[in-house]
Amino acid sequence: MTKTFLIAGAAGGLGGRVVTVALAAGHNVVATDLAPDAVPVPQEHRDRLRVRALDVTDPASARDAVAHAVAEFGAVDVLVNSAGARSVGSIEDMPEDEFHRDVNVNFFGAVNTVRAVLPVMRPRRSGSIINLSTIGGRRNQPGLGAYQSSKWALGGFTEILAREVGPIGIRVTLVEPGGIRTPWAAAPMPVPDIHDEYEETVGAFARTYNNNPDVQRGDPTKMAAVILRLTEEPAPPTRLLLGSDAAWLAPQIARARAVEDAEWHELSVSTDRDGLDDFADSAVAQMVRPPKKG
Repeated sequence: MTKTFLIAGAAGGLGGRVVTVALAAGHNVVATDLAPDAVPVPQEHRDRLRVRALDVTDPASARDAVAHAVAEFGAVDVLVNSAGARSVGSIEDMPEDEFHRDVNVNFFGAVNTVRAVLPVMRPRRSGSIINLSTIGGRRNQPGLGAYQSSKWALGGFTEILAREVGPIGIRVTLVEPGGIRTPWAAAPMPVPDIHDEYEETVGAFARTYNNNPDVQRGDPTKMAAVILRLTEEPAPPTRLLLGSDAAWLAPQIARARAVEDAEWHELSVSTDRDGLDDFADSAVAQMVRPPKKG
């Protein structure tokens, strides 16, 4: 069945590959970007492609993009949030406008497009929302405080969204790639202007990244094909890692966090009021328990 994709951040990187793959599969695509002239336009599929400017940080711009997609193709079946910004620097030294830009584009940009598209998807009780994040949304790399913090926020937002709209038929997935071989990912990270005290953390990371070709293992065309597959799955995962690097790193991070939680468990539980039953047996525990899959 032909679907209509609305892709935010379609001028390059993974978003641009999703444009190409979705068109090749016979779908309609509304490709949006802050730089619309840079969006790839395959001539053989031009009749099913519309290109439009979109500033994801502007809620009105997001609503206009959704309205344009509905006017052109009658609906929005799939929203892909791929717009991104990445600044490098210590949390202390990064200019405020750069820090805010990362958070506004990576987090609030997705919030704005999701809120714009839900009034179209909700009455139809169907649709797919794909938020593109990164394995960095589970990490805590010095130098990427603004970027990775915004991706942590996007992960939490996506999980809550999935629980809110899943029961009405809207499927939501956070895609967490590792390194990707795209011009955006391959661009050298500027070694930031930082205080000397951060040289061994922030500065060392930036230099190591720039001198390591193994950080771009992922094939963007293969990843775009997986994203397309997610839109066909009746019960897609809430989070999906992409790439052997992401698949290796995620459980390492989870185990390290679990070990630290266990190490400090006695202190954690020492703050309850006296005389209470085990929390696991409480009604509140049943309410907040993570949902089971499958």
